Amino acid sequence: MKVWKGIFLEKINLMVRYFRYTLVLIISLSIFQTVFAQKPKRWTSSDIHSSIKKLNVLGSALYVAAHPDDENTRLISYLANEQKINVAYLSLTRGDGGQNLIGTEIKELLGVLRTQELLAARRTDGGNQMFSRANDFGYSKHPDETLKTWNKEEVLSDVVWAIRKWQPDVIINRFDHRRAGRTHGHHTSSALLSLEAFEMVGDKNVYPDQLQYVDTWQPKRLLYNTSWWRYGGRDAFAKVDKSSMVSVDVGVYYPILGKSNNEIAAESRSMHKCQGFGSLTTRGSQQEYMELVKGDLPNDRTNLFDGIDITWNRVEGGEPIGKLLRSVDDRFNHANPSESVSELIKALKMIKALPDGYWKRVKQAEIKIVIEACMAMYLEVVADDFSATPGQEIELTTEVINRSAVNATLKRIKYLPNGIDTSLNLTLENNQVNKLYKKLTIPTDAPVTNAYWLNEKGTLGMYNVDKQLMRGLPETPRVLKVEFNIEIEGELMKITKDVVYKRRDRVKGEVYRPFEITPPIYANIEQDVFIYADNASQTVNVVLKSGEGNVSGTVELCHPNGWKVEPAKVDFTIKLKGEEKIVPFKLYPPENQDENFIVPLVRIGEKSYTNKLISIEYDHIPPQTLTLDASVKVVKIDLKKEGERIGYLMGAGDKIPENLEQIGYQVDLLEDRDISVDNLKKYDAVMIGIRAYNTVDRIKFYQEKLLKYVENGGTMIVQYNTTGGLPFGSDKIGPYPFKLSRDRVAVEEAEVRFLKPDHEVLNFPNKITQKDFENWVQERGLYFPNEWDERYEAILSANDPGETPKDGGLLVAKYGKGYYIYSGYSWFRELPAGVPGAFRLLTNMLSIGKQAKP
Repeated sequence: MKVWKGIFLEKINLMVRYFRYTLVLIISLSIFQTVFAQKPKRWTSSDIHSSIKKLNVLGSALYVAAHPDDENTRLISYLANEQKINVAYLSLTRGDGGQNLIGTEIKELLGVLRTQELLAARRTDGGNQMFSRANDFGYSKHPDETLKTWNKEEVLSDVVWAIRKWQPDVIINRFDHRRAGRTHGHHTSSALLSLEAFEMVGDKNVYPDQLQYVDTWQPKRLLYNTSWWRYGGRDAFAKVDKSSMVSVDVGVYYPILGKSNNEIAAESRSMHKCQGFGSLTTRGSQQEYMELVKGDLPNDRTNLFDGIDITWNRVEGGEPIGKLLRSVDDRFNHANPSESVSELIKALKMIKALPDGYWKRVKQAEIKIVIEACMAMYLEVVADDFSATPGQEIELTTEVINRSAVNATLKRIKYLPNGIDTSLNLTLENNQVNKLYKKLTIPTDAPVTNAYWLNEKGTLGMYNVDKQLMRGLPETPRVLKVEFNIEIEGELMKITKDVVYKRRDRVKGEVYRPFEITPPIYANIEQDVFIYADNASQTVNVVLKSGEGNVSGTVELCHPNGWKVEPAKVDFTIKLKGEEKIVPFKLYPPENQDENFIVPLVRIGEKSYTNKLISIEYDHIPPQTLTLDASVKVVKIDLKKEGERIGYLMGAGDKIPENLEQIGYQVDLLEDRDISVDNLKKYDAVMIGIRAYNTVDRIKFYQEKLLKYVENGGTMIVQYNTTGGLPFGSDKIGPYPFKLSRDRVAVEEAEVRFLKPDHEVLNFPNKITQKDFENWVQERGLYFPNEWDERYEAILSANDPGETPKDGGLLVAKYGKGYYIYSGYSWFRELPAGVPGAFRLLTNMLSIGKQAKP
């Protein structure tokens, strides 16, 4: 591939600039989760009173599991809302390896989406969110495989870091460390790592480099959050010895909220929308059980924190603070929360006077938020656009309103990272709007917005995050902030806010989004992969999008040896910010089969750019802007096909239709009106998207028509479905019965054996060999049938190491004049990844029955 001078140094310099800007911010973010670019919280009196009660609780808990959705939202909500505990969920991964029921994001983009869904869940249930550097590489059947792929030592250090940072009195594991090989390897690994870390966190010789930022710590107890499902049923669990368990009733009702804890938990869990975890609300008493794994068992088996002092008495000099805060609690006026400010200011001064320590830092931050809420203080800084480039000038509108009678003076505003101070000495009178305007230039070396864990190339199992202080943060700290210095009843408080952007939407009203720093140009290639089945050229459209106005330069398409591009270079000019310009190139493949990459290279003056823009936008999360490497895969394969037109019924969402179009098929996305016997007969094959029987409500009405299409001579290919949520039993998905199971082949290198080597699907129009199963990604397949009618032919067999053969991954049946195929192999992963053998085998499936008879 062509090499352009300085491009990699540019990326390295970007990282250096990023860490210089964020280092001072991360110290505080290492302890407290910050929510970026959200609509300002509207504090009710009940919210404020609850937060005042929380000021008097000095207890901490850490819930540990492997993925987004693993957490027990009932327990997290109970600890946060009923017991006022500082509780965080440590999800070792960001869920990158799962599926997506609401869009087409997979892999690292799915990880970004699920990260935001976790943060939305925590905003709902009151918890906080933490991560490790582990990458969800897909299903794993044993923790030995998991920990080898993850790099056990690095993930263990992240768990130790999270514990030392959060200083939990109690750690709760979601999974059982004793079930290796009997459940997801990631699940068991999370428990094993938590158990090992419990013994290590108090030792100053363990990961000593961490101790320049945090202290050693020893939690009081470690528990496993067990349940009846662990024992196979409620009756079996009723007989279990519970003498080593703690049990709490998490079904409490909160009159001030008008909802139960279970209802809050259901709302929280329903934030995992891309996993289809929308939950019905439940009410009433519900017990949660936790089995002691390490530490001492509470004498009161209904109180996780029994025997642990979670009052101000645990802090030297803290007893008077607790007494004062109890008085604030007792005398709180729901009609006028600002009456509490004077006493809260006194408490703040007392907290500041304490020796430095974890709880001083935590409660000092909390009480400032409560004081701000009591005064109904509105502090907001809005940019005139949602993005700007380094060196570009923006205008900020700052709104400051003290909606209380408390004496307050805005002494100064400081703009970060520029460090520009504006002295004001402005008296903030009750409910009077103060608007300030400031033009600010983004520093020329400011880093562009991105998910920090994607800034450097990682491995299959690990993200690469070099800086210790960044590890575990849920989001990238924003660069542009404003620090307000406000004197409240004689006490100077510093309050920092992110700069945001907001606009009026004609339907949604006031809409917020994060403020982004972008490069002056993005270069996206319209497709993620280019598949060449012959020597004809394909048009590669490079979509240039400007981050600022009046951008001029050149763009070329860097390509590997053996490939040919026309033209070599194109000049461009874009006048308006946000404008797009499509630059087409002709890309010719080599003669022989090849897998490689192309990347657009844009030059503007002395600088070069090779990044693409990815936007992830859903209503339940803030918009996400990612700046990623713009390389795409190009593949020349030896491929033949029969048939031209495919009907595709979309399921949970995938990119297979566009992949099929790449190799010359016309693909029609089928809608309700298209599913008729007469209309379907025009298709050479009909393909059913992943999990369609789980997610398409009306598919039960289509089934008879689809099978009639097969009977009349059509080919129907059904991709994998899970065992739950089917409109009818899996024995009715096909023309003959089969039974779906949870069988899967998770090792992508697992040997694939040919059970029917002479079958048409392995021989026409492409001769399938073992080479076609090389370089698959993430897995072979999942949810294979394990029982089927004798009229199905099992074509392939594979299994993970040490397991019995799994033969149900590709079943073919003749039905009437046509063919029905059920396949659990992961086409939705392999085709977008440009795996040649996957294209060849799937093309054979689409071509079945079209071989000329002798």
